[in-house]
Amino acid sequence: MKLHPTIAAVTSRIQQKSGPTRSAYLQQIVRMSDRAPGAERLGCANVAHAFAGMPVTDKSHAMRIPLVPQRSPNIGIVNAYNDMLSAHTPLGSYPELIKAEARLHGATAQVAGGVPAMCDGVTQGTPGMELSLFSRDVIAMATAVSLSHDVFDAALMLGVCDKIVPGLLIGALHFGHLPTVFVPAGPMPSGLSNSEKAKVREQAAQGLVGREALLDAESKAYHAPGTCTFYGTANSNQMLLEAMGLHVPGTAFVQPGSGLRDALTREAARTVLGVGNPQGCPPIGKVVDERAIVNAMVALLATGGSTNHLIHWIAVARSAGIVIDWDDFAQLSDAVPLLSHVYPNGKADVNQFQAAGGTGFIIRELLDAGFMHEDVLAVRAGGIREFTREPAMDGDRLVWHDSGASKDDTIVRPASAPFTATGGLKLLAGNLGRSVIKVSSIPDDRHIVEAPARVFDSQEALQKAFHAGELDRDVICVVRWQGPQANGMPELHKLTPPLAVLQNKGYKVALVTDGRMSGASGKVPAAIHVSPEALAGGPLARVQDGDVIRLDADAGLLEVAVDAAEWQARPVAQMPDSLRISGGMGLGRELFAGMRRNAITAEEGACTWL
Repeated sequence: MKLHPTIAAVTSRIQQKSGPTRSAYLQQIVRMSDRAPGAERLGCANVAHAFAGMPVTDKSHAMRIPLVPQRSPNIGIVNAYNDMLSAHTPLGSYPELIKAEARLHGATAQVAGGVPAMCDGVTQGTPGMELSLFSRDVIAMATAVSLSHDVFDAALMLGVCDKIVPGLLIGALHFGHLPTVFVPAGPMPSGLSNSEKAKVREQAAQGLVGREALLDAESKAYHAPGTCTFYGTANSNQMLLEAMGLHVPGTAFVQPGSGLRDALTREAARTVLGVGNPQGCPPIGKVVDERAIVNAMVALLATGGSTNHLIHWIAVARSAGIVIDWDDFAQLSDAVPLLSHVYPNGKADVNQFQAAGGTGFIIRELLDAGFMHEDVLAVRAGGIREFTREPAMDGDRLVWHDSGASKDDTIVRPASAPFTATGGLKLLAGNLGRSVIKVSSIPDDRHIVEAPARVFDSQEALQKAFHAGELDRDVICVVRWQGPQANGMPELHKLTPPLAVLQNKGYKVALVTDGRMSGASGKVPAAIHVSPEALAGGPLARVQDGDVIRLDADAGLLEVAVDAAEWQARPVAQMPDSLRISGGMGLGRELFAGMRRNAITAEEGACTWL
C-alpha cells in the first residue's frame, strides 16, 4: 500500500528538522558499537567487580575467560518492579525467567538496576502528584545509572505505567548502541466497569453516596495485579511500543499470571539475543528513527490515546536526535482515522479491546491503509508486519496468528469504516497560547464552548467553588499555576467528576489549564498543557473572572474576547506566595526544585535535562 501523502509529508518535515541532531546521534551509536565487548575492554578489577555476584556457572561465560572462547552475550535488565503498583507487581518474577532463558542460549543476564515507579492513581490530588511528571526524567537517569557499568551486550526494560515507560525509553535511547526490548506485564482482569466507576465518582462529587460506597466501587475497579483497564497513559504506552516494534509482537495486553505471559517474557530474552534472527536484534537507536516515531504518533491518534504523550514522545524523540512538535501531531490527526473506542473514548476496557482484535488489528489496518511506515526496523526479523499478529500457546509452543477481522465493531473498526475520519487529538491556538485537547471522547455538540471564565489558582479552589454551588452556570474554569515550572505539572483528574456533574446538568462547561489531564479527562472539553505556562508569564496569567473564552475544537481556537490593546495592557498576575511555599515544600518536593527551575515548556517535552 502506498504511504498516505500526509504521513509522507510529516515524516519528511521531521527528517529535515532533525538532520543535524539525528546525524550526530547515529555517529555516537557507531562509535559505541565499534568498541570491544565490555568484559574484554575493561580492566580486570572492573570485570571482577561487575560479575562477582553472579553464580559460578554464569560467571565464566560473562567474564569470557579463555576456557570459554565463544562469545557469551550479557543482558542488562532494568526493572521498575515494586509491589506498590498493581501493573508492576508481576515484574518481580521476571528476572529469574529471563536468566534461565538466557542460559539456554549460552548467555547471561543481570539485573543492572531498578528504577522508581510511582502510581498516579495513588497520588492524584495529593502533594505527591507534583513529583509525577519529573519522575520520568528521574527514571531516565536511573536507567542510565543502571547501564553505566557498560558491561552489557543487550538490554531488557521491564516497566508498564505512565512515566515509567517514557523514562525507560529515554534512558535506553541514550545507550542507543544496545539491542533493547521492552517487557510489559499486561492488564488486570476486568472488574467494575469504567463507566460504572465514573458514575459512582460523580455521585460522590454531588454528595449522593458516601466514602464507603465510593471506596467499594474503586476497589472493585482496581482489584488485582496488572495495569488499570482504562485506556490511559499506561496502556497507551503499550500501544506505542508495539507500533514502534520494541515489544515481542502482541505482548501488550496479555494478562499477567498466565502461561502465555511467561512464554512471552522468555521470548523477550530470545528476541534481544537475536535467536532465530540472522541479522541479530538491531540497536534501539536505529530502530527508533523518524519513521518509527511517526508510526507511534499515528497509533496514538488512531486509538484516541493519552494526551500525556504529546509531552512524553517529544522528549523520547529528542533522545534519539529527532525533533517533533504539536504541529506534527495536529497535521497527522487531521488525516489519521479513529479506529478504536476504549474507555474513556468508549465503554470497552483494554481486555475487551484485546478480545476484539487488539494492537495487531490496529497496526494491520494502519499499515494496509498506508498510515504507517512498513519499511522500518523492529526488534524482530520480520519487521513491523510481525506486529499485526496475536500470540497464543499451542501446547508448550508459542505461536502467532493473524488478528483477523474485528470481533466487535463497537470497539475496533477497519480503516475503511472508522469511528471518525480524523484522530482523537487536536491542537488549539489563539491569544491564550497553544494547547491540546482530546476530542475522541467528547460529544460533537461539546466541541465548541463559549462562556465566561472563572479563574482558580488551584484545583482545590475549584472543588470548593463547586461544592458551594458557585459554578451552576455556563462556565469555563481556568486553573493556572499548574505548569512544569510552577509545581511540576500534576494531572488534575479530581476535577473530572465535578465538571462532569455540571455538564450533565445541561451547562456548557470546559476546563482550560496549563496542567495535565492524561487519558482520563472524560467527556468534558479540556484545553490542557497551555503553553507558555502562567508562571512563565503566559496568557493565563492575564485572564480575569468574567472574561468570555471561546474553546473551538473544530476550528482549533482558544481565545479570550478582550480587546487586544486592553489585553496587552493588563498586568500579569503573579503566583500567590502561599502556592509557592506549599507547592515546593514537604514530601520530598524540595528535592525537585532544580527540575522545576530547569523545565522547558510542555510542547518541548517538559524536559529537565536539556
